[in-house]
Amino acid sequence: MTKIFLPLCGMGFLLISLAARADEGMWTFDNFPAAAVKAKYGVTVDQAWLDHVRLASVRLSVGCSASVVSGDGLVLTNHHCVRDCAQELSNSTTDYVASGFQTAKREDEKLCAGVQAEILSGISDVSGRITKAAAGKTGQDFVRARDGEIAAVEKEACAGKEDKFRCQVVTLYQGGQYKLYTYRKYSDVRLVFAVEGQTAFFGGDPDNFNFPRYDLDCSFVRFYEDGKPAKTPDHMTWSTAPPKDGEPLFVAGNPGTTQRLLTAEQLETLRDVNLPEIMLLYSELRGRLLRFDEESPEHTRIANDLLFGIENSYKAYRGEEKALADPALIAAARKTDADLKARVTATPALAADIGDPWGDIAKAQVSLKALYYRYGFMETRAGVGSDLFRFARQLVRAAAEKSKPNGDRLPEYTDSRLALLSKTILDPQPVYPELEQLTLEFWLSKLRENLTADAEGTRILLGKDSPETLAARLVKSRLSDPAIRKTLWDGGMAAITASDDPMIQFVLATDPASRAIRKEYEERVSGPVDRAAQKIAQARFAVYGTSVYPDATFSLRLSYGKVGGWSDNGVTVPPFTYYGGLWDRATGAFPFDLAPHWQNAKGKLNPGTVFDFVSDNDIIGGNSGSPAINAKGEVVGAIFDGNIESLGGAFGFDDRVNRAVSVSTAAITEALKNIYGDRALAAELSSR
Repeated sequence: MTKIFLPLCGMGFLLISLAARADEGMWTFDNFPAAAVKAKYGVTVDQAWLDHVRLASVRLSVGCSASVVSGDGLVLTNHHCVRDCAQELSNSTTDYVASGFQTAKREDEKLCAGVQAEILSGISDVSGRITKAAAGKTGQDFVRARDGEIAAVEKEACAGKEDKFRCQVVTLYQGGQYKLYTYRKYSDVRLVFAVEGQTAFFGGDPDNFNFPRYDLDCSFVRFYEDGKPAKTPDHMTWSTAPPKDGEPLFVAGNPGTTQRLLTAEQLETLRDVNLPEIMLLYSELRGRLLRFDEESPEHTRIANDLLFGIENSYKAYRGEEKALADPALIAAARKTDADLKARVTATPALAADIGDPWGDIAKAQVSLKALYYRYGFMETRAGVGSDLFRFARQLVRAAAEKSKPNGDRLPEYTDSRLALLSKTILDPQPVYPELEQLTLEFWLSKLRENLTADAEGTRILLGKDSPETLAARLVKSRLSDPAIRKTLWDGGMAAITASDDPMIQFVLATDPASRAIRKEYEERVSGPVDRAAQKIAQARFAVYGTSVYPDATFSLRLSYGKVGGWSDNGVTVPPFTYYGGLWDRATGAFPFDLAPHWQNAKGKLNPGTVFDFVSDNDIIGGNSGSPAINAKGEVVGAIFDGNIESLGGAFGFDDRVNRAVSVSTAAITEALKNIYGDRALAAELSSR
């Protein structure tokens, strides 16, 4: 489950649940079905319990989740959530991804560039205000009115407290609700401990999205304020005892994206257009990265993180493609759409208000297909994998957008988002010219291939250059220097236009065309679809109320379930793996080889200690690092993956086979003490 890409089992379940079934649901903290949990598991989830869990749950800006586990700002997450940080702290002689990262004292904890951590401190409903602002508008006017009002709400809510808080309006139920989430933010996040990459990802791609697993996929970071460890009295209690089979389990995290409320037509577009294209793109990029990786040990090091993310995401998209290829899935969606339409039609007043949003969405799919390649290669996937392009585009757009009224800006450049944006741009981070050449060549070559050589977009971006020659010129950019980036950020458009940096000049010359295709897409696709989805959400609320949970939006959710294995084609898969099984599985050859710390460690660990375990909690990409919590509110593990059946979780949930995979806190504790000798960290975890 990657932190970089948040992904979009014959399926015998209802695609879109209209009421919670079994242990299904990514529930918001202000609409958690506590009565259902009490009835099924006998566990009382009261407001105090919810507040305790919410205030110790963390969202990381790298696309992961985490939990506060000590009073001094210590945070548990996955190894793959700090992989970027470990690589950026490495150099040609020290590879923290491969060898791990460990500190002897707190002064040695190192800043993770561009990373911000956020804890949800408050929720309020602003649905009426946002809906009213966009009422009666269509196309891009709808998008701009909605986004402008969202920007105003966010700015007003955090006025005067931006240094410690971030305010975000979260869209739920496809626009059926808008909630203002106020986050306590920590902008100084430092790496404390990370295991070796092979220890965290033992079994590699063959074991990924599978079980049994033998991965110690964990790491620790720490919040700092004013140069000192932050005081965090709201933290989870660390358990050294593993959960038991059948025990109730809760997962608090930030699932990235699900599409369980999409119409049948939208799912068909995903199946026929989006997924085939993205899988082809990632497959070719993976091949280029593998070739690059084989050229030298240094290339292996600098390409490692991007290759890891691409491989992980490709496998996830493959699982989604398999789910959508099952005719039963689309048929279930069509039935769900028809059932809701029939209920709307049966109430004339509701039908008059709702209209035919399903038809509007179906029409918009035609425009989506027509614009797909131009919008993708010129806007959403422009410069894929290139840090230099990312820096340049964000600097150029920030300079242009900051001069506008807050409500008229692109959403990613409103006042409430500038602090985090500036951090991701200005924090020191390495740039590798050889890898930049590869990614830029790849993007430009695929743009020319898919738009065709004679297309206006190709002419604007490439001119008479080949992808190779243009990329070679652009990698001479000096934006790898954070001091230059700061000068351009502070200097605004005057500094941008005066710059002779080749990447800045390239973005200045091509950004009008990219903005134009974005505008056209909003007018013909996202505007009509978002407005129609809001109408469908209104219909759903009128018929079913809030007995359903919203699709995932990388905002804090709580799922409930139990520890337990499953049956795979008649074979029972037990819920636990144990330390003793690690050496039985190890072959000495990649990817089943052991990191040096572990090769002679068999006698140092209790072979009966639970290593990894599975539960039927409802998760998706973005839940990586989420705490697995017992009924007492203690953390007993950290989610790091799902089984292969869970990949269909983007579209629905089947508690018979969908499983979340966690590393146990019992295993982490024993490894800290007996493998890594970090008794100080183990003691901090056990302190109350």
